[in-house]
Amino acid sequence: MLSDSEAAELLSFLTPATRPDVKGHTAGYILGLSGNRDGCRFLRARPDIIAALFALTSDPSAAIAEDCYRILINLSADETLHQVLVTDIGVVPSLLKNLKDPQFPFADKICTILSNLTRHQKTCKTLFKVFQEEMGLAQLVDILCTEGYNPHADMHYLAPLLSNLTQLPDARRFLMDKDRCAVQRLLPFTQFEASALRRGGVVGVLRNCCFDHANHEWLLSDQVDILPFLLLPLAGPEELSEEDNEGLPVDLQYLPEDKKREEDPDIRQMLLETLMLLAATKDGRRTLKDKNVYVVMREFHRWEKDPKVTSACEKLVEVLIGDEPERGMDNLLEVNIPEDVEEKLKEAHAEEQRELQAEEERRNQDDDDQTDIRQE
Repeated sequence: MLSDSEAAELLSFLTPATRPDVKGHTAGYILGLSGNRDGCRFLRARPDIIAALFALTSDPSAAIAEDCYRILINLSADETLHQVLVTDIGVVPSLLKNLKDPQFPFADKICTILSNLTRHQKTCKTLFKVFQEEMGLAQLVDILCTEGYNPHADMHYLAPLLSNLTQLPDARRFLMDKDRCAVQRLLPFTQFEASALRRGGVVGVLRNCCFDHANHEWLLSDQVDILPFLLLPLAGPEELSEEDNEGLPVDLQYLPEDKKREEDPDIRQMLLETLMLLAATKDGRRTLKDKNVYVVMREFHRWEKDPKVTSACEKLVEVLIGDEPERGMDNLLEVNIPEDVEEKLKEAHAEEQRELQAEEERRNQDDDDQTDIRQE
């Protein structure tokens, strides 16, 4: 890696007054450094270089500014650099100011940086405080839900950013404030065909919100009506009996022959996990049963091929068709599990994950074998 004198020389090239070709070459070199662990370790020890790069995100040359943003994306993906970026250099206020500008050309890069910085709860808490001072969740939701807010950017990474922020109880409380209608505005994006990133981020937000069981009744009520938005991505074109159709929410009745399910298995699993959280309370289970959710799960289980998603579906079905828990265990999110039982459950879960991994590897091997056969 670079010596102190070489690092100092590198820093001297990262000034506004430096010739554009020299700045561009230097930024390109550091971009390469930031793409590997050793390079990130070197830059972590030189916050002065990172600060100079951050200043050059405002360079008149769009190519230089873009390279500097790409460097910040790489650095923000390394958790060990979060404190340097957020606390020591203080990048967040400037990033948020530019994010709000509907003409800013690098808004997508900013969304990615902020999403990276909020993945871990410690940094997320720090960033959330700055976020509330500089922008607020209301404006973030507005930008996310406004089609074409910035003609130069898709803004899809705002969805995983919001999902990360809802790790925090304060963020969830804001979204589920019954006077704001914030969570209701997000629901249609569970079927946003243009971007799996946005769909997955919004589903992540809904899943996080469902950890707060006190809001389950409201989420399932007509005021929000979350259930159809969770079920539609899991529903297919299968022809159901009239009795099965009539028991479903209206939006899921008599679906067309070309109805397609969510194509991303990770999103399908998150949807099932969200339904499972809603089924953790007695009122939630009753609603899911009354709305004939089992019928959707039955057809989904026949269609699903991913072992992990199939396992999540089977757990939900067990809850839907099983007997109600005994008195005092109505809310499964509040049940105190003895330590010895919890340890056994962890061991069973680990064993299940190993079996699922082995099954997935066998399935991938079968696919490879089929490919080889076709190539002969």
